[in-house]
Amino acid sequence: MVKKLVTSKLNKQRYIIINVVKEMANSVKVLVVFYSMYGNVAKLAKAVAQGAGSVEGVEVSLKQVPELIPKEVIEANERLKKVKEELSSIPTAQPEDLAEADGIVFGTPTRYGNMSAQMKQFIDRTGSLWEKGALENKVAGVFTSTSTLHGGQETTIITSMMPLFHLGMIIVGVPYSEQRLFSLETGGGSPYGASSVSGPMADRPPTENDLEIAKTLGRRVAEIAKKIKG
Repeated sequence: MVKKLVTSKLNKQRYIIINVVKEMANSVKVLVVFYSMYGNVAKLAKAVAQGAGSVEGVEVSLKQVPELIPKEVIEANERLKKVKEELSSIPTAQPEDLAEADGIVFGTPTRYGNMSAQMKQFIDRTGSLWEKGALENKVAGVFTSTSTLHGGQETTIITSMMPLFHLGMIIVGVPYSEQRLFSLETGGGSPYGASSVSGPMADRPPTENDLEIAKTLGRRVAEIAKKIKG
């Protein structure tokens, strides 16, 4: 009798473990990978992750690309040092992480209408993935933050998409069913992706509209990745 009970219990546990493993294998993985110097892109990244995580069956990872600013420079700048300390719990991404995801959302501040050097260096390390076609048919989106309203809101996102096309990724933006795109208040967001205006001193955080548009982008990437994975 005891032996039967033990066997039954073990079978139930085995059944549970098998189902958990199956669910993990079938879950849609979305990676939000970003670079943030003063924390504004990081705030958008967390909103994107929240949006992606709201889709049933989606597993979200939040990672940041490696920093290129010398440690001594960061240590000498109290504000920069504080932001880096606040983000220290977020793991550093490696190019191989991209291959494991079904959907990827890239976040970067603007540098003369283009992505930051940190994000560019990270994407430039995907050569072996490109060669194997490892990122083909993965869903991607882009978000950014700029100092001024016309300082690269759209060009940064669009130029950031160029290498993603080369990698064979399926790129999505934010459709106008997201009504906040019609807002006339100073802020970001466009059909190309989520964004915010951080001000000349990068001390203006994303608005509520910016964060909601970021959630929409994350949710959209997750939903389409889920449909493609089937």
